Amino acid sequence: MAIVNDRRRPDPQLGVFETLLVLDGRPVELEAHLERLEASLEALFPDRSAPDLGEIASPVERSSLRITIVPTGDSLDVQTSVRRVEQQSRPIALHSLSLSGGLGAHKWADRSLLDEAQAGLPADLLPLIVDTDGAVLEASRANLFAVRDGSLFTPPLDGRVLPGVTRMRVLELASEVGIDAYKAELSRADLLAADEVFLTGSVRGIERIRYVDGAPLSGEDDVTDRLATELWQVWAGAKTALR
Repeated sequence: MAIVNDRRRPDPQLGVFETLLVLDGRPVELEAHLERLEASLEALFPDRSAPDLGEIASPVERSSLRITIVPTGDSLDVQTSVRRVEQQSRPIALHSLSLSGGLGAHKWADRSLLDEAQAGLPADLLPLIVDTDGAVLEASRANLFAVRDGSLFTPPLDGRVLPGVTRMRVLELASEVGIDAYKAELSRADLLAADEVFLTGSVRGIERIRYVDGAPLSGEDDVTDRLATELWQVWAGAKTALR
Protein backbone atom coordinates (compact mmCIF):
# COMPACT_ATOMS: atom_id res chain seq x y z
CA MET A 1 0.00 0.00 0.00
CA ALA A 2 1.38 3.40 -0.94
CA ILE A 3 1.66 5.89 1.94
CA VAL A 4 1.65 9.66 1.54
CA ASN A 5 3.12 12.22 3.91
CA ASP A 6 0.39 12.70 6.53
CA ARG A 7 1.70 16.18 7.38
CA ARG A 8 0.95 17.40 3.87
CA ARG A 9 -2.61 18.56 3.34
CA PRO A 10 -4.30 20.35 0.42
CA ASP A 11 -3.71 24.12 0.47
CA PRO A 12 -7.07 25.90 1.08
CA GLN A 13 -5.67 29.08 -0.49
CA LEU A 14 -5.81 27.36 -3.88
CA GLY A 15 -9.59 27.17 -3.48
CA VAL A 16 -12.26 24.57 -4.07
CA PHE A 17 -14.00 23.41 -7.21
CA GLU A 18 -16.90 21.49 -8.73
CA THR A 19 -16.92 19.44 -11.91
CA LEU A 20 -20.17 18.55 -13.61
CA LEU A 21 -21.39 17.02 -16.83
CA VAL A 22 -23.07 19.17 -19.48
CA LEU A 23 -25.49 17.47 -21.88
CA ASP A 24 -26.97 19.46 -24.77
CA GLY A 25 -26.24 22.74 -23.01
CA ARG A 26 -27.80 21.58 -19.72
CA PRO A 27 -25.51 21.28 -16.66
CA VAL A 28 -26.45 18.02 -14.92
CA GLU A 29 -27.30 18.38 -11.20
CA LEU A 30 -26.27 22.06 -11.27
CA GLU A 31 -28.32 23.03 -8.21
CA ALA A 32 -26.82 20.27 -6.06
CA HIS A 33 -23.28 21.11 -7.16
CA LEU A 34 -23.72 24.80 -6.40
CA GLU A 35 -25.20 23.97 -2.99
CA ARG A 36 -22.15 21.87 -2.13
CA LEU A 37 -19.80 24.56 -3.41
CA GLU A 38 -21.53 27.28 -1.41
CA ALA A 39 -21.40 25.11 1.74
CA SER A 40 -17.63 24.74 1.33
CA LEU A 41 -17.20 28.48 0.78
CA GLU A 42 -19.21 29.28 3.90
CA ALA A 43 -17.14 26.83 5.97
CA LEU A 44 -13.72 27.77 4.58
CA PHE A 45 -14.00 31.48 3.74
CA PRO A 46 -16.82 32.92 5.89
CA ASP A 47 -15.37 36.44 5.79
CA ARG A 48 -15.02 36.65 1.99
CA SER A 49 -17.61 38.16 -0.32
CA ALA A 50 -19.57 35.34 -1.98
CA PRO A 51 -19.29 35.21 -5.80
CA ASP A 52 -22.30 35.33 -8.08
CA LEU A 53 -22.77 31.79 -9.41
CA GLY A 54 -26.05 32.45 -11.16
CA GLU A 55 -24.56 33.29 -14.57
CA ILE A 56 -22.35 30.27 -15.22
CA ALA A 57 -22.08 29.85 -18.99
CA SER A 58 -22.59 26.27 -20.22
CA PRO A 59 -21.12 24.74 -23.38
CA VAL A 60 -23.51 23.17 -25.88
CA GLU A 61 -21.62 19.94 -26.60
CA ARG A 62 -21.17 17.01 -24.23
CA SER A 63 -18.56 18.42 -21.87
CA SER A 64 -17.12 18.54 -18.40
CA LEU A 65 -17.57 21.98 -16.82
CA ARG A 66 -15.22 22.88 -13.98
CA ILE A 67 -16.04 25.77 -11.63
CA THR A 68 -13.16 26.82 -9.37
CA ILE A 69 -13.43 29.38 -6.58
CA VAL A 70 -10.13 30.93 -5.47
CA PRO A 71 -9.70 33.38 -2.55
CA THR A 72 -8.27 36.70 -3.75
CA GLY A 73 -7.90 39.63 -1.37
CA ASP A 74 -11.21 40.12 0.39
CA SER A 75 -13.28 38.32 -2.24
CA LEU A 76 -13.57 35.03 -4.08
CA ASP A 77 -12.71 34.72 -7.77
CA VAL A 78 -14.69 32.44 -10.10
CA GLN A 79 -12.80 30.53 -12.79
CA THR A 80 -14.38 28.14 -15.30
CA SER A 81 -12.95 25.69 -17.80
CA VAL A 82 -14.49 23.22 -20.23
CA ARG A 83 -13.28 19.85 -21.48
CA ARG A 84 -15.00 17.70 -24.09
CA VAL A 85 -15.75 14.20 -22.81
CA GLU A 86 -16.77 10.97 -24.49
CA GLN A 87 -19.06 8.37 -22.96
CA GLN A 88 -17.03 5.51 -21.50
CA SER A 89 -18.02 2.39 -19.60
CA ARG A 90 -14.80 0.39 -19.22
CA PRO A 91 -14.13 -1.25 -15.83
CA ILE A 92 -11.21 0.08 -13.82
CA ALA A 93 -8.89 -0.98 -10.99
CA LEU A 94 -7.98 0.58 -7.64
CA HIS A 95 -4.60 0.90 -5.92
CA SER A 96 -4.60 1.60 -2.15
CA LEU A 97 -3.19 4.89 -0.89
CA SER A 98 -2.88 5.35 2.89
CA LEU A 99 -3.84 8.84 4.06
CA SER A 100 -4.72 9.57 7.68
CA GLY A 101 -8.15 11.20 7.88
CA GLY A 102 -8.63 11.12 4.12
CA LEU A 103 -9.02 14.35 2.15
CA GLY A 104 -12.10 15.51 4.04
CA ALA A 105 -15.44 16.91 2.99
CA HIS A 106 -14.30 19.62 0.55
CA LYS A 107 -13.35 19.28 -3.12
CA TRP A 108 -9.94 20.92 -2.97
CA ALA A 109 -8.47 22.61 -6.02
CA ASP A 110 -5.05 21.55 -4.70
CA ARG A 111 -4.83 18.04 -6.17
CA SER A 112 -1.07 17.65 -5.78
CA LEU A 113 -1.26 14.69 -3.38
CA LEU A 114 -3.56 12.76 -5.71
CA ASP A 115 -1.67 13.82 -8.83
CA GLU A 116 1.56 12.52 -7.33
CA ALA A 117 -0.13 9.25 -6.38
CA GLN A 118 -1.58 8.89 -9.89
CA ALA A 119 1.76 9.62 -11.58
CA GLY A 120 3.19 6.47 -13.06
CA LEU A 121 -0.12 4.57 -12.79
CA PRO A 122 -2.10 3.60 -15.91
CA ALA A 123 -5.18 5.72 -16.63
CA ASP A 124 -7.49 2.85 -15.62
CA LEU A 125 -5.74 2.36 -12.24
CA LEU A 126 -6.94 4.87 -9.64
CA PRO A 127 -5.76 5.63 -6.09
CA LEU A 128 -8.10 4.26 -3.41
CA ILE A 129 -7.85 6.42 -0.28
CA VAL A 130 -7.56 4.26 2.84
CA ASP A 131 -7.35 5.69 6.36
CA THR A 132 -4.72 4.42 8.79
CA ASP A 133 -7.44 2.46 10.65
CA GLY A 134 -8.02 0.39 7.49
CA ALA A 135 -11.28 2.07 6.47
CA VAL A 136 -11.56 2.55 2.71
CA LEU A 137 -12.96 6.03 2.06
CA GLU A 138 -13.21 6.92 -1.62
CA ALA A 139 -11.30 6.84 -4.88
CA SER A 140 -9.27 9.80 -6.08
CA ARG A 141 -12.12 11.11 -8.24
CA ALA A 142 -15.26 9.31 -7.04
CA ASN A 143 -17.24 7.85 -4.17
CA LEU A 144 -17.19 4.13 -3.45
CA PHE A 145 -19.97 1.52 -3.27
CA ALA A 146 -19.98 -2.21 -2.58
CA VAL A 147 -22.84 -4.65 -3.25
CA ARG A 148 -23.38 -7.67 -1.02
CA ASP A 149 -26.41 -9.99 -1.28
CA GLY A 150 -28.29 -7.40 -3.31
CA SER A 151 -27.75 -4.52 -0.84
CA LEU A 152 -25.62 -1.39 -1.22
CA PHE A 153 -22.92 -0.30 1.21
CA THR A 154 -21.02 2.99 1.10
CA PRO A 155 -18.76 4.79 3.61
CA PRO A 156 -20.59 7.30 5.82
CA LEU A 157 -20.15 11.06 5.53
CA ASP A 158 -18.09 11.34 8.72
CA GLY A 159 -15.88 14.24 7.63
CA ARG A 160 -13.36 12.03 5.84
CA VAL A 161 -15.36 11.59 2.62
CA LEU A 162 -16.57 14.06 0.00
CA PRO A 163 -20.41 14.29 0.02
CA GLY A 164 -20.70 13.35 -3.64
CA VAL A 165 -23.67 14.62 -5.64
CA THR A 166 -23.86 11.39 -7.66
CA ARG A 167 -23.45 9.36 -4.46
CA MET A 168 -26.53 11.14 -3.10
CA ARG A 169 -28.47 10.50 -6.30
CA VAL A 170 -27.58 6.79 -6.41
CA LEU A 171 -28.75 6.33 -2.82
CA GLU A 172 -32.07 7.98 -3.70
CA LEU A 173 -32.47 5.82 -6.81
CA ALA A 174 -31.66 2.67 -4.84
CA SER A 175 -34.46 3.52 -2.39
CA GLU A 176 -36.86 4.20 -5.25
CA VAL A 177 -36.28 0.81 -6.92
CA GLY A 178 -36.27 -1.18 -3.67
CA ILE A 179 -32.55 -1.76 -3.14
CA ASP A 180 -31.53 -1.60 0.51
CA ALA A 181 -28.63 0.79 1.14
CA TYR A 182 -26.43 1.17 4.20
CA LYS A 183 -23.86 3.78 5.18
CA ALA A 184 -21.16 1.81 6.95
CA GLU A 185 -17.39 1.62 7.20
CA LEU A 186 -15.83 -0.68 4.62
CA SER A 187 -12.44 -2.37 4.59
CA ARG A 188 -10.32 -3.66 1.75
CA ALA A 189 -11.48 -7.17 2.77
CA ASP A 190 -15.10 -6.05 2.35
CA LEU A 191 -14.38 -4.98 -1.22
CA LEU A 192 -12.66 -8.25 -2.06
CA ALA A 193 -15.64 -10.22 -0.67
CA ALA A 194 -18.30 -8.06 -2.36
CA ASP A 195 -20.49 -9.25 -5.21
CA GLU A 196 -19.98 -5.92 -7.00
CA VAL A 197 -17.91 -2.76 -6.45
CA PHE A 198 -18.43 0.50 -8.29
CA LEU A 199 -17.59 4.20 -8.16
CA THR A 200 -19.90 7.18 -8.61
CA GLY A 201 -18.81 10.50 -10.08
CA SER A 202 -20.43 13.55 -11.63
CA VAL A 203 -18.91 13.18 -15.11
CA ARG A 204 -18.43 9.44 -15.62
CA GLY A 205 -21.48 8.33 -13.65
CA ILE A 206 -21.11 4.74 -12.43
CA GLU A 207 -17.81 2.95 -13.08
CA ARG A 208 -17.31 -0.76 -12.46
CA ILE A 209 -14.30 -1.92 -10.43
CA ARG A 210 -12.62 -5.19 -11.43
CA TYR A 211 -9.41 -5.19 -9.34
CA VAL A 212 -8.29 -3.88 -5.95
CA ASP A 213 -4.52 -3.91 -5.43
CA GLY A 214 -4.22 -6.47 -8.21
CA ALA A 215 -6.76 -8.88 -6.70
CA PRO A 216 -9.68 -9.69 -9.04
CA LEU A 217 -13.23 -8.98 -7.90
CA SER A 218 -16.44 -10.77 -8.76
CA GLY A 219 -17.61 -10.11 -12.31
CA GLU A 220 -21.25 -9.62 -11.33
CA ASP A 221 -22.92 -6.41 -12.52
CA ASP A 222 -26.65 -6.84 -11.86
CA VAL A 223 -27.14 -4.06 -9.31
CA THR A 224 -24.47 -1.87 -10.92
CA ASP A 225 -26.10 -2.09 -14.34
CA ARG A 226 -29.56 -1.41 -12.94
CA LEU A 227 -28.46 1.69 -11.07
CA ALA A 228 -26.38 2.92 -14.01
CA THR A 229 -29.47 2.74 -16.21
CA GLU A 230 -31.62 4.57 -13.63
CA LEU A 231 -28.96 7.25 -13.18
CA TRP A 232 -28.60 7.89 -16.89
CA GLN A 233 -32.38 8.27 -17.26
CA VAL A 234 -32.29 11.03 -14.62
CA TRP A 235 -29.30 12.72 -16.20
CA ALA A 236 -30.80 12.58 -19.68
CA GLY A 237 -34.06 14.04 -18.40
CA ALA A 238 -36.10 10.91 -19.13
CA LYS A 239 -36.87 10.46 -15.43
CA THR A 240 -37.51 13.01 -12.67
CA ALA A 241 -35.02 12.96 -9.81
CA LEU A 242 -36.34 12.58 -6.27
CA ARG A 243 -36.16 15.54 -3.92
